[in-house]
Order: sequence, then structure tokens, then C-alpha cells
Amino acid sequence: MSASSPRTPVPVEDARIAPKPGLRRFHQARWDEPLIFELTSPGERGVGVPVTDLPVPALPAGLARAEAPRLPEMSQPHVLRHYMRLSQETLGVDLNVDVGQGTCTMKYSPKVNDSFVRDPRIASLHPLQDEGTVQGVLEILYRLEGLLKEISGMDRVSLQPGSGSSAIYANVSMIRAYHASRGEGELRDEIITTQFSHPTNAAAPKTAGYRVITLMPDADGYPDIEALRAAVGPRTAALLITNPEDTGIFNPRIEEFVRLVHGVGGLCCYDQANANGILGITRARDAGFDLCHFNLHKTFSTPHMCGGPAAGASAVTSALEPFLPRPTVEFDGSRYYIDDDRPESIGKIRPFYGVVPNLVRAYAWIMALGAQGLRDVAETSVLNNNYLISKVLEIEGVSLPYARGRRRVEQARYSWEKLNADTGIHSEQIGYRVADFGTHYWTSHHPYLVPEPMTLEPTESYSQADLDEYARILAEVAREAYEEPETVRTAPHNGPIHSMRDASLEDPGTWAVTWRAYRRKLA
Repeated sequence: MSASSPRTPVPVEDARIAPKPGLRRFHQARWDEPLIFELTSPGERGVGVPVTDLPVPALPAGLARAEAPRLPEMSQPHVLRHYMRLSQETLGVDLNVDVGQGTCTMKYSPKVNDSFVRDPRIASLHPLQDEGTVQGVLEILYRLEGLLKEISGMDRVSLQPGSGSSAIYANVSMIRAYHASRGEGELRDEIITTQFSHPTNAAAPKTAGYRVITLMPDADGYPDIEALRAAVGPRTAALLITNPEDTGIFNPRIEEFVRLVHGVGGLCCYDQANANGILGITRARDAGFDLCHFNLHKTFSTPHMCGGPAAGASAVTSALEPFLPRPTVEFDGSRYYIDDDRPESIGKIRPFYGVVPNLVRAYAWIMALGAQGLRDVAETSVLNNNYLISKVLEIEGVSLPYARGRRRVEQARYSWEKLNADTGIHSEQIGYRVADFGTHYWTSHHPYLVPEPMTLEPTESYSQADLDEYARILAEVAREAYEEPETVRTAPHNGPIHSMRDASLEDPGTWAVTWRAYRRKLA
């Protein structure tokens, strides 16, 4: 949250918001909508809380609030208006061609799956219900684990992790537990990863106390295998690698990477968050990996939920099964049950055993597609990506570094380095202008190893017309950068947002991630 002055309205006749040939006209709602805490009206109510005649248990000392939480007090219509207005000031996969979300694998989530999770038998569940009352849900979780075992080639799966980062941390914890069980926990204190793997492949082991060695790409964009040879040794705990990496490049020597790490007693962990282009084609186990993880909120079509209740999954070989997070879902031939008696387990990664609504969505998505359908997803994703590459590379000022002449898998990281040299316009500024056409755009995570990066990931959800539209938007913004650079430099013009003040991002004294901090610092 940050304070900002109102934007001056842009005249309708302004050329920056005028219709563009071949592109739909877009202008987002621009509500001057306060935070919900500012809308509170003491005494208003949106719901009547029933009074219970059951005894209220006494709370342990120190846990009871001294005063009621200061929640907003609003009527139902005011709550509805507030969130409807906010919904008109945002973009998302249901509103626009969202291939510019980069490595987030934004795809269409079938609305029929939402009907499943709204069913009271799912929506009204409580995680502490007796096992006998949730046999159907436990069966779904058990079957989903079985499907992910087949997709990954692994022997056992945990659905407890709440995201990719959570699953990676779970994997790192299991790696540590495995080596400790062999008396090598203190010795093996190094994790190897690669520059173009997801940053959490470095962050999670660093958080767990490991020394992290990052392999840089060679001239073709592949992780440097000679650097790996130099890095492995008796202190190697594991290799954590995304493949294909965020460049969309698949490492053709991945089996040799695994062999080198196994040769010194290390484990190999496959980040399969970028699995959308390899479903049904290759598996982590096929390359010799010991662990892997999936982001169900990416590859398996469950919503990202604004960074909230997403869902991950960790998969392991039988050698690592004892260390899986607890509890696990088991089946004894007649009933499903929760097993919390796992003495070698790394413990809980999050409460209970996963985000059930999103796990149900993932299960429904896989079951609807079947094995051939999953492979069709991968093949269509790869086709869409390489088609979009052909269209984007026709645009002046853009290039595709590394692996020249080779196909990419499910995404690509482009460079506007030439356009920047010619016009002074940066990739971030192109993103602000792309928002004026009602869609999204992402550069890359830092550091910018690819100069002036742009990362696009078209999934199977997008048609040829969608991809053509997105390419036309990029072409128009590139034209403006060369011919009308001030239009791009001062963007966005058509939305509710404005260009951020960079200085505020660099001053922790202005940061406010809660309402109380905002009031204390900025109000």
C-alpha cells in the first residue's frame, strides 16, 4: 500500500487511448476505491451471527483477545460494491490473453470444476472431521497421489505442500533427513542449482542452512556441465534443477547431470513447475531423479488464487518415502485413513494435508483429460509457444537469446536489448504500455541475465487468434517505442494504475504491507 496523488484524466481524443487498427479498444474502470478499512461504518452489519446456546470453552491464558478485532463494519450491499469495483480494476486469465504472465502457466480453469468445490460436501468440510465422515475426499486425495505418481514416475506423493516454494522446501528437508539417516547430514552441506532454474531452488536450501552453488549458462544457454563437474564432491547434498528452464530450453544432457551428482552420493531433485510442455512425454524418474515437485496451481489448472491457497505436490522414490511430510493418506483395502505415525517424517510442511478445493480441481482436470489428453496439453502448449515465437521475432527490436535455431518447449525469454539501444525504452516500460491494451506482461526474475527480458508462456488454453492478438499488441508497442516513444514512456494511460515511484520501492520506511502499518507510516 502506498499513498499516491490522483491522476489527471486523459482526454478521450488523446491518441494514446484512440482505437488501434486490428486491436480492440480497451479502457479499464477507474474507481477511486478506498481500502475496506476506510469504508467502515460503526454499527452496520452484513450478516447476523447466531447466538449459540452451547458452552464456550475457556481459552488458555494469553490466547484470549483483550478486545474484539477491529474488523470493517459494513452492510452487504457496501461489501458487494467494494469488491465489484475492485474486480473491475484488475486483469486476469478470465478477462484477457494472459500469455504475458511468464513462468506462471496461466491457463483456463474449467468452471465445471468450481461446481465440484462449491458442493457442500467439499465446501463445508472441516479438517478435524472424523475419518469415517470424509471417505470420499480421502479417496480423491489418494487417487490424485496415484495419478501424480504415474505422471512423475515416482513411488510416493505428498499433497501437503501449499505451493512450489513449499514443495521445494519439503524436498530440501527430505534431502537433509535422508543424508542424516546415513550419518552424512553434517558433511553434505552444499546444494547445486542453475541460474535459470526458479529462484526458490536457491532460496529454499539457503533458508534451510545449505551453501548454494549456482551454475551459470554456457554459450548456448544450457547449464554448464563443466562447472557441474567442478562443483560436485563429498559435500554435495543434491542438485535442484528446473527443466525445461525458464528460458524454455530443455537440457539435453540432463541424464549426465544426474549421473555426475549420483556419482558423488548426492540426490537429484527435479523442479517440474514448468511441466506443461512435457506431460506424457518425459518424466522425472525417467531421467533418474530421486525427488520432484509439481505446482498444481500451474500445470494442473487450479487457480493461482492471488498468491493465496495454491497447491503443490512433492513426489519421491521409495528410498525417500519414509521422510515424506506427515500425515499421509493411506488405504487398507476397505477404508481410507490418515497416518500420522511416521517416525522418520520431516513433520508438517503446513497444517493438515493440503488445500482440498484445489486438489479436487486438479483431480477433476486430470480425470477429464486422461493420459492422451495430458499429452495433447503438452503438444499444444509447445506448438503455441513456437508459433508465438515466430510471430514475435518478426517485431523490430526483439531477439531470442541462446540455443539459436533450436525449438523451445513451453515458454521463451526474449530480449528487447536492441529496442532499448535504439530508443531508450526499457522492457518494464513496454509492460506498462501493454497494460493499456488490456493484457499482462512480465520481464523475468532478477538478475536480468537476459538483457531487457520479456518472458511469455502460451499454454494450451489459447487459440491462434489469441496469439495473433497478443503479437499485434507487442508489435504496436514496439512501433510506438520507435515512432512515439513518449507514449510508451508515460504509460499506462487506460487503466486505474499509474507509474510507480521507484524511490518508494527502495525506501523501507515507506513500505506498508498491513493496514496498521499504512496508517502508522502514511496516513
